[in-house]
This record gives sequence, C-alpha cells and structure tokens, in this order.
Amino acid sequence: MTLVVGDVIAERTVHLTRESLVRYAGASGDFNPIHYRDDVAAAVGLPGVLAHGMLTMGIASSVVVSALPGTARVLDYGVRFTRPVVVDPETGADVTISAKVAAADDDAVRIDLTVKYAEATVLVKAQLRVAADSLA
Repeated sequence: MTLVVGDVIAERTVHLTRESLVRYAGASGDFNPIHYRDDVAAAVGLPGVLAHGMLTMGIASSVVVSALPGTARVLDYGVRFTRPVVVDPETGADVTISAKVAAADDDAVRIDLTVKYAEATVLVKAQLRVAADSLA
C-alpha cells in the first residue's frame, strides 16, 4: 500500500448510544457514573453524560487501522482531549473521524486524525505513526 502525503485514507461517522457507553464500561472497567447517570453528570457541572475519552480515542484509531493492511504496525498514537462527547439519552451522539496522511519517509507514515462531535473538534494533535515497511 502506497500512502502519499495529502491522501485521505479513511472517513467514518460512528454513532454512540448510551448502550455503547455501558458496553465500553463493562469492557474497560471504567464505571465512573458521569458516563451513565445524568444526575451525577449534572451535579459535577457537566452538560450531560459523557462518552469515555478512551472510547473516543479508540474509535478514532480503529478507523485508521481498519483502512490499513493487516500487516501494518502502529508505532505510536497520541491525542489531546479538547472537549467531551455528550451522549443524549434519546438521540445519542455522532463522532466523525477523518484520517489524512500528513508525512511519510522511509521509516514511518504519520496519519493525522480530525475527530469531531457536533461540528466541534474533540481531539487535537491526534496522530498515528505506522512503520513504512509494514505497509508493503
């Protein structure tokens, strides 16, 4: 697979529901009530029940990984959280991910991710580096 700087390699919108949060809590062991109880979220000044930050981060990376060949080796991945994803009890929340090749050399390919919820960016400096030799 040849990746060229500027190529958009993946775009996806993922719909989260309160059930998604419960399932993630069970898998991760993170049962903080701000992720499932409106009253607790409100009591600590949040706008509503929030998706787990690591769930948002994991979804974003999975969009990239699924677009790469099975041989791809992720060297590192990092993000900075800027705002929460509020998951409405009725309508849920849509998280939109776009992955674009930002840099490439003989050793690695850097893929930058744009991750948005409600038109606002929720992750910044979201970058994933893949070993160049694992893309062949």
